[in-house]
Amino acid sequence: MDNKGICLDLVNADSEQEVISILDNLGFWEDPKYWRYYGDKENNFSTIGNQQSSADTALVEKLVNSVDAVLMRECLRSGIDPESLDGPQSVESAAEDFFGIKNGRLANLNAMSRTKIAENICLVATGSTKRPCYSIIDKGEGQSPLKLPETFLSLNDSNKLRIPFVQGKFNMGSTGSLQFCGENNLQLLISKRDPQIGDIDNENLWGFTVIRKEPPKGNMKSSTFKYLVNDENNILSFESKNLPLFPGKHPEAYVKPMEWGTFIKLYDYDIQSYKSNINFDLNYRLSLLLPSLTLPIRLFERRLGYKGHSFESTISGLTVRLEEDKRKNMEKNFPSSDIISIKGQEMKVQLYAFKKDANVKNYKKNEGIIFTINGQSHGYIPTSFFRRKSVGMTYLRDSIFIIVDCTDFDRATTEKLFMNSRDRLRNNDIKKEIESELENLVKNHRGLKELREKRRREEIGEKLEDSKPLKNMIEDIIRKTPTLNSLFVTGNRINNPFNLEDTGNIREYEGKEYPTYFKLTKEFNEDKPKHCPINHKFRLKFETDALNDYFSRDTYPGSFEIKCFGQKIDGHRLNLWNGIATLTCPLPENTDVGDIIKYEVKVFDELNMDPFINEFNILADKEANKTKGKPGKRVSPPGGKGKNRQTSQMLAMPEVQEINKEKWESHQFNKESGLSVLDNGEGGYDFFINMDNLYLLAELKNKPEPDILKSQYKFGMVLIGLGLLNSFEKEEDKDIDIDKQIRKVSQAIAPMLLPMINNLGKLQAE
Repeated sequence: MDNKGICLDLVNADSEQEVISILDNLGFWEDPKYWRYYGDKENNFSTIGNQQSSADTALVEKLVNSVDAVLMRECLRSGIDPESLDGPQSVESAAEDFFGIKNGRLANLNAMSRTKIAENICLVATGSTKRPCYSIIDKGEGQSPLKLPETFLSLNDSNKLRIPFVQGKFNMGSTGSLQFCGENNLQLLISKRDPQIGDIDNENLWGFTVIRKEPPKGNMKSSTFKYLVNDENNILSFESKNLPLFPGKHPEAYVKPMEWGTFIKLYDYDIQSYKSNINFDLNYRLSLLLPSLTLPIRLFERRLGYKGHSFESTISGLTVRLEEDKRKNMEKNFPSSDIISIKGQEMKVQLYAFKKDANVKNYKKNEGIIFTINGQSHGYIPTSFFRRKSVGMTYLRDSIFIIVDCTDFDRATTEKLFMNSRDRLRNNDIKKEIESELENLVKNHRGLKELREKRRREEIGEKLEDSKPLKNMIEDIIRKTPTLNSLFVTGNRINNPFNLEDTGNIREYEGKEYPTYFKLTKEFNEDKPKHCPINHKFRLKFETDALNDYFSRDTYPGSFEIKCFGQKIDGHRLNLWNGIATLTCPLPENTDVGDIIKYEVKVFDELNMDPFINEFNILADKEANKTKGKPGKRVSPPGGKGKNRQTSQMLAMPEVQEINKEKWESHQFNKESGLSVLDNGEGGYDFFINMDNLYLLAELKNKPEPDILKSQYKFGMVLIGLGLLNSFEKEEDKDIDIDKQIRKVSQAIAPMLLPMINNLGKLQAE
């Protein structure tokens, strides 16, 4: 069999065992002379085996490399040195220069145009439903057989390091996917250089190889990766005008001709929970991992056994999906835009809030905040972030989603914050600073606070009056019990649980796509500057008629610039919500008390010919210390006297709600559930008690005083919850899921609670 025949047999093989059988019949599989070390390094397992921790993020690396290859093709066809200043200096500019994508944002194209561009890159699913194969096919620059060992099959070289408009700069050949390819980690690689690129060494040949993992032999301490070569230690090659590698009509997988480019097949790819029709779960997942994708990608489902109206779709990234589905899934006035600057590094923040009934799982899983560079996710913070006491958004924990664009980070900061695998963040000081800024942003976001209050009102608002007798009785028990009183008197304190003004109808803000004004709400000239303690940040507000997503949207976003004495500054945060832009900013270093600092703020976009310019002055005052009230001290709140008047240092009695069987689903209860506890975001907690608990109902049968038993059960659950809260407040782990822990403990103790209360009290001294 000639090399072309071998290559096409490998293309059509849809399992690892088929590939091994083909190579074994040819005498290749067991003969070491046909296998060359990947990267020409025997000890390559430490590099290849230490990359992406999941199959989906590893697959993304393959797709990103295909995007790079297509952009490189266009650059080289134009005769431009990709490393020179003549070439595009960013991914966005490359997409605009070569494909006419305005600002490099796919949201600026219609669906038909995106699908047309997507013909350059395909992802095809074949094989079985349980162990699928995935083929990544692109019409990129391609590589000649001679160059394959120096490009795709190299490790730790600097092939793309100096090219500003590509992403695959770590040069690991996207080898992270190998560990998810069956038992032997088999991958097929086929490539041919684009003949329109005038390379001197372009042989105009197809080259192909198979990559495999070999287990350790003899004194070897670890496995090693090798790839198939001929008996001269070179890539197998052949001449052919084209190969049938592109998919045809369903169910044809490989029929349409491909004249150049790269074909990579991952055999028996273990992608776990994304093995359904490629156009659904995997489509959604890839959109999340590529939220602002540079070039669209076409998906093809070619496995037998799947039914559906369509077996093809186009990935354009999560931001495009969110924009197209906004009216159906997004709360009014969202997304909002924010700008954060830390240590000279600016981040654009898009903050989304899903509707309560939105199918959020179609957009994300446990990701609360994702960090992106050039449209690709580089790591995330889970939704537990929103349950933190310092954030206070437990009621919205599954509804908030934030995208932080870190594209403008310098190289040093990027390397400090993100792992090379691009799926994890390093735990260091810059991550902590970013988290702190995001905590403040979310906690103080006016739109989120309004929405949280609305959701909480929907949950418990109409029941607050009904819970007062129970609350008063629990307070009385604690006051009369010295042990409990000493435990809780210095514990959490809360003010009124929430403002009971009608927030059921959040007003829809009608902003403009391009603002007609952006001005300070109050002027601060040199004669009347704004005062700011030297150790604090100052806060200013601007009025505007811009839409909330003006600064962070994909389509022609606005830009914000702040200068101090003509020099750009960092450390600021800007939040835009419903016509008010709030700027939070520190004073410059080396500022002395009494200094007056002059600032200039400039806001501009592509359509406004003249920028909006605001100038203001800040006077540095002496340091101001934050004062804290002494434990136990009672302070009178504002407002008149009356039966509803409370002191701000009252015991942190929770709002207690009884939950019956018909509401189990909304509270994720079952017949054994006991108690759920949610942080209300204002320093207190809401308790939800399952009053149809299996063991409570069993105790109530044939008992003469059921109301007393119910009260004992409720009081017991509340006291258990308060005790656990008191313990969890001392934990250093900010991301501990308090509700989950209390659910677990209360469910375990529910069978014993009433027997314990009723029988231990009857014990007498012997």
